[in-house]
Amino acid sequence: MTATTSSTPGTTGTPGKPGTASECAAAQAYLRLMAAVRAVLDDPLQAALAAPLLAAPLAEADAALTAAGLAGNERDFLHLVATQALGPAPGGGEAEDR
Repeated sequence: MTATTSSTPGTTGTPGKPGTASECAAAQAYLRLMAAVRAVLDDPLQAALAAPLLAAPLAEADAALTAAGLAGNERDFLHLVATQALGPAPGGGEAEDR
């Protein structure tokens, strides 16, 4: 995959590369949200309580996306999430090259 130039101020524009501190914080907040969603929905007894249990992590992820300027820029954001979730690829390649 080739690097792209991002139109969002403050983003790296290079998929698979670490972002700014606020971009990394947004990716980490999203990963925490996904972990909370999996934990809540994995237990059928808690699934009915999903909305109140997920309100705080959802709000955190939303605020972090907005602060990083990534709201509405899912492509760059999901590349950052993949990098955060998978860590750097061996040999310096992009996470999606694995």
